[in-house]
Amino acid sequence: IYFYFSLTGCVTCLDHDEHYILTFPNGYGRQVNALIDIFIFNALSILTVPWIELGGECSISCSKTGYNASIVFHTKPFYGGKKHRITAEIFSPNDKKPFCSIEGEWNGVMYAKYSTGENAVFIDTKKMPTIKKKVRKLEDQDDFESRCLWKDVTYNLKIRDIDAATAAKH
Repeated sequence: IYFYFSLTGCVTCLDHDEHYILTFPNGYGRQVNALIDIFIFNALSILTVPWIELGGECSISCSKTGYNASIVFHTKPFYGGKKHRITAEIFSPNDKKPFCSIEGEWNGVMYAKYSTGENAVFIDTKKMPTIKKKVRKLEDQDDFESRCLWKDVTYNLKIRDIDAATAAKH
């Protein structure tokens, strides 16, 4: 299973009046041994757990500062290899050579190697605190805002009533 985004986002750093334009990776629905199971047993295995895998190239750029980054989400090879790998290069304005290269796992630890030769942990996502998002109350949302629109589906999924959740989507 494969889904393709052609989305662009903007993150604003209010303290510096900087706007960072970014693109997003593709997403792939994966299941270990799925191809083997389909060809040999003509069915998907119930013994493996499916997961969503990110893959493809992304970019982040700031027109005000000129800084930019190229990011690659690597998909797991069919044989061997690891899931969730990421590499990135960060460039100063007008430079062709990166001043920082990053590698690791996007949902784990990423390591930075600077052009000075210094190596360091760039970020450890497992140690980052979870920040609860702030959302307006349902009664304050318009009818077609996401949480208002999907409230019946969400409720029925929480109580494990799949039939009611499916009916609520229509």
